Amino acid sequence: MEIESIRETNMPNSVILDDGVRLLYDLSKQELIDIIVDDAKNWLAHDGLWFQALEKSHGMDVAMDADREAWRQFTVVEAKRIMERLGLKPGGGIAALVECLRHRLYARLNLQKVVECTENRAVFMMVDCRVQSARKRKGLPDFPCKSVGIVEYSEFARTVDPRIVTRCIGCPPDPHPDYYWCAWEFTLVEEKGAPPLEGNC
Repeated sequence: MEIESIRETNMPNSVILDDGVRLLYDLSKQELIDIIVDDAKNWLAHDGLWFQALEKSHGMDVAMDADREAWRQFTVVEAKRIMERLGLKPGGGIAALVECLRHRLYARLNLQKVVECTENRAVFMMVDCRVQSARKRKGLPDFPCKSVGIVEYSEFARTVDPRIVTRCIGCPPDPHPDYYWCAWEFTLVEEKGAPPLEGNC
């Protein structure tokens, strides 16, 4: 496509010379969905390979420590970018958190569900986890991701709304029922004297 004809489209000037972004404008909705899912898979593959390389060279404990610290920062970046994309400001309560959870990279790969939701509380379950299911098919034990998950979900929720407190209901290495891999409770702790929050999940 010639530059002059590109300029006649609704394409932002910032991507006119960016081949990797410009090509997306000519794709169908299904092709775009396929790319989004594939990119999420690539992200998860890189996360796994990075962890395995560190585990091989420095051992499981070091790899887990590094993983927690990486997630401590990444989950905040992800939450902020989702909020910006959705036009949300910090402090939106449980409803904002539930909406943001639907837009995470994990939401493109795993089956997740909010099983309880009120203005002040939500229970979120990872019904099927791509990583854990793959380990199960290979006859491997559950990956003990609880300590990482506590950091990941707590910081994500706190970024959406600093008043939200996160509690782990169950996550490997904890025993868990067959209908979820991990489950999390999010509770909005109102500040004293604050007006009641409005909004639905």
